Amino acid sequence: MIREQTAELVRKTIKDLQKEKIWPEFEMPEILVERPEDFSHGDYSISMAFQLSKIIKKSPTEIASLLSEKLKVRNEKMFGKVAAAEPGFVNFFLSKEFLQKQVAEILKQKEKFGQVNIGRGEKVNVEFISANPTGPLHVGNARGGFCGDVLANILAAAGHKTTREYYVNDKGRQVYFLEHSLNPEETPVYKNIYINALQKRGIRDAERATKFIIAEIKKTIAKMGISYDVWFFESDLYKNKEDKKALELLSKKGLTEEKEGGIWFKSKQEFADDKDRVLHKKTEERPEGNTYFLSEIAYLNNKFKRGFKRLIIFLGAEHHGYVPRIKAATEALGYDKESVQPIIMQLVHLLEDGKEVKMSKRTGIYVTIDELLDEVGLDVARFFFLMRGYGSHLNFDLDLAKQQSEKNPVYYVQYAHARICSILAKSKNQNSRLRASFAEVATKAEQGFGGQAKSKINLKSLTHPSELALIKQLIRLPEIIEDISRDYQVQRLPQYAIDLATAFHQFYRDCRVISEDKNLTRARLALVFATKTVLKNTLALMGVSAPEKM
Repeated sequence: MIREQTAELVRKTIKDLQKEKIWPEFEMPEILVERPEDFSHGDYSISMAFQLSKIIKKSPTEIASLLSEKLKVRNEKMFGKVAAAEPGFVNFFLSKEFLQKQVAEILKQKEKFGQVNIGRGEKVNVEFISANPTGPLHVGNARGGFCGDVLANILAAAGHKTTREYYVNDKGRQVYFLEHSLNPEETPVYKNIYINALQKRGIRDAERATKFIIAEIKKTIAKMGISYDVWFFESDLYKNKEDKKALELLSKKGLTEEKEGGIWFKSKQEFADDKDRVLHKKTEERPEGNTYFLSEIAYLNNKFKRGFKRLIIFLGAEHHGYVPRIKAATEALGYDKESVQPIIMQLVHLLEDGKEVKMSKRTGIYVTIDELLDEVGLDVARFFFLMRGYGSHLNFDLDLAKQQSEKNPVYYVQYAHARICSILAKSKNQNSRLRASFAEVATKAEQGFGGQAKSKINLKSLTHPSELALIKQLIRLPEIIEDISRDYQVQRLPQYAIDLATAFHQFYRDCRVISEDKNLTRARLALVFATKTVLKNTLALMGVSAPEKM
């Protein structure tokens, strides 16, 4: 990883300055290597001179200047230029030679390019959707579904052992209302196509109804391109008495009290919750007495006992109050509260002709995921739902989603891949000289670009600014994966795909791939192969197809 290599280079330089008694001994601060937004400020940059100025008692400008001079001496061929900049930055510019070598490195790694082993096999549980079995999945569920699925892909690419999990609430209040809605003598709480189908089949009991609805939900999940590792049923907690065990554990720790006819968790008294929470209290809806929160605590305990070190839970916007109480429960069980990381998804708004679509044209109720997928397709749906940060409302523009033009970001990115395939097909099928060049590059790409010294492919021919700009985009993928694995902001991935497609389209406009210059043709074909590899890897992480023709 370039950032880690850069940080290590800076670390060694600081130690040299300390050994030479130019700088005093001090504890090494974190060296944060960033990418400047303005490429004129370098490919990478550090601002630690501001931190060091308080320790060394010199200005950030002086510190940055000395660091850059020493780094120039230590430069390990990765950077063509290291320069200090006001008011205290050190900027790093990657060398042409280093960038050229990255093309071969990408072709060596092929489908593994982008993967980083920062997770080191840590077990991570990603729970998403987990909608109640009371009706079809709606577009709000789609956002958490696609984001959760892609985050699991990213975490796996970052070296984590990832489990996708769906929690089925097949007990309690919502199932009580489901059965209530199936009774023709009662006013239904739920009205949807599943309720209608159940009534036509004469199904009146909650257990059979739940099984039917889960089977239908699984069909939608498959249509979404999602495959869960675990479907966990709340009823299994009851069968294994895990609810009682969790209650006993909290009671033994003195974290419960009896009041108001029930047993309460002292989450406000002992932790940072806004109020105490009831755990057990018999009601008509829950005759066994267990509250939803007690089931949540038992489920939480179950996950930790299965060996997960990190629990990521995608939740709807209405669950903002869930965070403090689940953190409190985690601490009460004896685990680090930071090991549970809820992600709150903001609302989704479907727009058509600039106006919000609130009701399904087909059913007159809410718009289901199935309807949306039928209208715009899976690739578009996945890409669009990934494009905004969780904390922002997502406006899904149906008109844009259906456009077959470069205004549609999915079309724009996929067209880059199709254009690459077209270039490669053209070079493969042209005259014998070009076919020979293509065959050599294709063979080297297939073999992982081994034996570069014996190859006729001279990557030093890649010197055009658009070629180098494209390579700089290609080598960003490992950093994108690392960053998302740390902060879960999956919207970085579609934006990266757009940036990469833009760099390729610019390269295509500026650089003729197939020319009379054999060496340049081979080098550019290698770059095209490398771009195909990285773009396809990126789309695969998003669960979006990489078409060869459009």
